[in-house]
Formats: sequence, C-alpha cells, structure tokens
Amino acid sequence: PNQLWLADITYASTWDGWLYVAFILDVHSRMIVGWQLADHLRTDLVLDALEMALWRRDLTFGDLIHHSDRGCQYTSFRYSDRLAEAGVSASVGSRGDSYDNAMAESLNGTFKAELVKLHGPWRTRGQLEIAIIEWIDWYNATRLHGEIGDVPPAEFEADWYLHNPTAREAV
Repeated sequence: PNQLWLADITYASTWDGWLYVAFILDVHSRMIVGWQLADHLRTDLVLDALEMALWRRDLTFGDLIHHSDRGCQYTSFRYSDRLAEAGVSASVGSRGDSYDNAMAESLNGTFKAELVKLHGPWRTRGQLEIAIIEWIDWYNATRLHGEIGDVPPAEFEADWYLHNPTAREAV
C-alpha cells in the first residue's frame, strides 16, 4: 500500500448540470483513497481529492509515487507543490496516451457502469454526492475485485498488513 497512487477525473450529470469527480486509487489494493466532487475543473477539485487521500493514509515521506495524465489540474504549480510538500513523487503520462493511466481510466469506466448509467441522472448535487459516498463504500468494503483474489480492497489491505506487521510499524 501507498507505493503508487493513480489519479483521474470523470463526470456525471444532474438535472442542474454536469459535475466532475476526481478519484485517487491505490494500485496495490485497488482502494479508492481520495475523491472529490465539484461543478468545475479547477485545480481545487484534484487538490481536495489529494488532501483527502493524504489525510486518510499513513505515508512514509518519499515512498509514494502519484501518477496521473497530463491534465492542467495535475501539472499545475499548486498541485505539484503540494505533492512535493508531502514528499510524494509526481509522475505524468505521455501526451495523448490513455493507456498510460489505464487503471485510473478503468476505475472511471467502472464508476460510470455501476453507478452513473444504472442510477443517474440525479436531481441535485447532494443526491449525487450521497450516491458516490455509498458507491465508494461498497467499492472499497464489499465489491469483489478479481485482480486481488476476489476480495474487497479493504479486506485485501487488512490481510496484507496482518501478514506484514513490520510495514505498519515502519509507517
């Protein structure tokens, strides 16, 4: 855990208009560690998702790589400065290559297939926000992920820490 995070932005609609969702995913466990919803695509959207992830996770300074596409939000001075301040190494994909951030793109597709297309559009931002909170809780704690042995991310991480107790102590 906390060696490689992936980040990307997607969108969903409400009766009031489009809203944007930024996700941060831990590659080790497929756990969504940070997210944010906004009605804009400014840097604050991704910064808020990053702040959530940094707050929720125990990090060893300098051990984490944060990978994203080359979107202006992720290459902004404010975002780059915050990563550096937290001791996180920034990595960005090559220009115009969606395969470079394929796992983050896959999360966006899963989000749209399992929540947006099945249950949207929502009337208000508040309704969408509650739906996202519930979906992330289900995704992290209940949804089975074939890539990690058909267990939920939270269970996969708990099992990893159980079998690697020195990793938790080092953090």
